[in-house]
Amino acid sequence: MIAKYKYLNEDQINHFLEHGYVIIKAAFSREKAAEWTQNIWVRLGMDPKDRSTWNQERIHMPSHRREEVESFAPKAWDAIQDLLGGTERIDEKSSTWGDSFIVNLGLDGVGEDLKSIVPQDLDNWHVDGDFFVHYLDSPEQALLVIPIYSNIEPRGGGTMISPDGLSMIARYLAAHPEGVLPTGLSFTPSTSTFSNPKEDPGYWSHLKEIKRCTQFVELTGEIGDVVLMHPLMLHSASKNYTRVPRIITNPPVGLKEPFNFARDDGDYSLVEQKTLKALGAHRFAFEPTTERKRIVPARAAAQNKVLEAEKQRLGLVG
Repeated sequence: MIAKYKYLNEDQINHFLEHGYVIIKAAFSREKAAEWTQNIWVRLGMDPKDRSTWNQERIHMPSHRREEVESFAPKAWDAIQDLLGGTERIDEKSSTWGDSFIVNLGLDGVGEDLKSIVPQDLDNWHVDGDFFVHYLDSPEQALLVIPIYSNIEPRGGGTMISPDGLSMIARYLAAHPEGVLPTGLSFTPSTSTFSNPKEDPGYWSHLKEIKRCTQFVELTGEIGDVVLMHPLMLHSASKNYTRVPRIITNPPVGLKEPFNFARDDGDYSLVEQKTLKALGAHRFAFEPTTERKRIVPARAAAQNKVLEAEKQRLGLVG
């Protein structure tokens, strides 16, 4: 079984199939990370030595540059191919990463009580993919990828994930072949006629369901590490108690064709295998009952404004 994989070893494969994620250590160099983040404080319009200028807790930055993943982080690129069944299944648009950093600076006063993080109480639990109608086999977001550009210590704002939440989401999507809309921190059936989505029997609230989860992992790591996760991994931003800036990106990986959970040849990718395991099935014939659609996310206009402001600070516009 292992011979067909480019990078992942047996332990890593078993870990992904059990927990839904794997960490690729030192996937890109510290020198490359330093090069890409060298002007980040200019882009932010903040002073790294003056916390009074840190006027936002978390900032989602736009992208100015891109590079082929194969040259930027070759080990991660090989592992991505391993998880998705080979480069021939991956959309070409997914072969580059950009410098669209997500920065978690924390807030003054947070952490003074030294209480432990209570994952269930975080208010950001979600599944990525605000740009398409979600189905069990959606190809648009085939992996969650987190390249790490700053060392992340415990309680330092690392992404919180819930491995057992993955199964809940897989079963919900399997039960809704009509597709669901990514409405904030919830899923709403795409065919819903309710004026208030919460009145729809098919409404699924991430914040409500997370209370049923018992497995939580705070993703820590070092500069150059890359976390690869199943696309249905339920996750949340966490609090940065240390106030040491946490810097990551989350480039999406898409497929040319939807996932297939009923392959005649049984050649399932590792992501497909994990989905089947989450469903408690060896084979699952899934067919959407509505047309697949893209969505223009609400964040698009705001990101354009941020991009223009960054260009002004970088002196790229007159």
